[in-house]
Amino acid sequence: MQPVLGQTSLLFIRAAQQLHKLMLPRQRQGAFLQVVTPVVIQDLGLASAPKPLKPKKPKGHTEKVKHFVDYKRLVVRGGSGGDGCMSFTSLYRKEFAGPDGGNGGNGGHVIFQASSNCKSLAHLKSVITAESGMKGATRMCHGRNAEHTYIEVPPGTIIRRESAESVGNLDKVGEICIVARGGAGGKGNYFFLTNENRAPAKAELGAKGQEERLRVELRTMAHAGLIGFPNAGKSTLLRAISRARPKVAAYPFTTLNPHVGIVEYDDYEQVAVADIPGLIKGAHQNRGLGISFLRHIQRCACLLYVLDLSSGEPWTQLQDLRFELEQYEPGLSQRPHAIVGNKVDVEGAQDVLAELQAHVDLPVFAVSAKYRTGIEPLLDHLRELYDKHAGKGT
Repeated sequence: MQPVLGQTSLLFIRAAQQLHKLMLPRQRQGAFLQVVTPVVIQDLGLASAPKPLKPKKPKGHTEKVKHFVDYKRLVVRGGSGGDGCMSFTSLYRKEFAGPDGGNGGNGGHVIFQASSNCKSLAHLKSVITAESGMKGATRMCHGRNAEHTYIEVPPGTIIRRESAESVGNLDKVGEICIVARGGAGGKGNYFFLTNENRAPAKAELGAKGQEERLRVELRTMAHAGLIGFPNAGKSTLLRAISRARPKVAAYPFTTLNPHVGIVEYDDYEQVAVADIPGLIKGAHQNRGLGISFLRHIQRCACLLYVLDLSSGEPWTQLQDLRFELEQYEPGLSQRPHAIVGNKVDVEGAQDVLAELQAHVDLPVFAVSAKYRTGIEPLLDHLRELYDKHAGKGT
């Protein structure tokens, strides 16, 4: 059975026949048929099911949280010098005009410069190579000297060789330290021209740049460091007092790298607080995350012991933390510090808090990092520690 055309389709078909008789330009015919064809197909009932369209809007990208880097091992190489050129010129009516090889350019240095534009060592590459000098050319053209490679590092950066020998300390903004020197450019054969040797047939190769294996570390990572056992709520507390966004989860060792957040005050002063990965018993023997994270604590001016009030005896946590710090470096646990009792919102935490205050001789700041209760007194005390022990004037 053939489909029956509707009145609308017949009108469009007749219009198409008239269009063919008028012999309109092809572009106008094509535009007309693009309108006519879908109407006729829909009228005949031959139209297929509508197809979904793919989204054209770009998808959102979640930015990866950047952790703080305060220690890095890297290799630096100075640029090689350019080779000298060996060439003999030949001029009009003077076939043997003599040597004209130019000298090579000097290689660039690798220079570390203290700058306030960076706070971490995360931007440093594992291998840093300076630019090499250009080769010499004929007609006594000397090669171009390479530009020096400047690497910005935060103030307070300490640079050492693998043998622990000190290379430089960059304490103030603008100070520089040349960590790898570039090689000298080679001499061309014109350089060796003398009265005794009018046709020197030798040229020098450019010297190789200096190569060094360095250990770069920061003297101070943050003004205050959050110290505690795994799952004590250090990352949650840092999220509550700053705009830092470390990972938070209900399993131990969620934080594997230190994160630094900035606490701002209304007098435009900023205090840096570091979230140190959790410590366990025997950390000074390289257990758990080991000695490398005890090194982070060494670079904090003040300490905040974060204790879990949901555990049975939080004062034992404080004793174990102090013991680990003393075993790593005597006197480290005696730095200016405060005690923070976290998870005060948990049932029974108030009774544990009273027992904790009876076992310690310092005031305990009871907070709930999850619900952000008790944060204001802690930040006020943090500012007092900063002004007294870690401020600009100390």
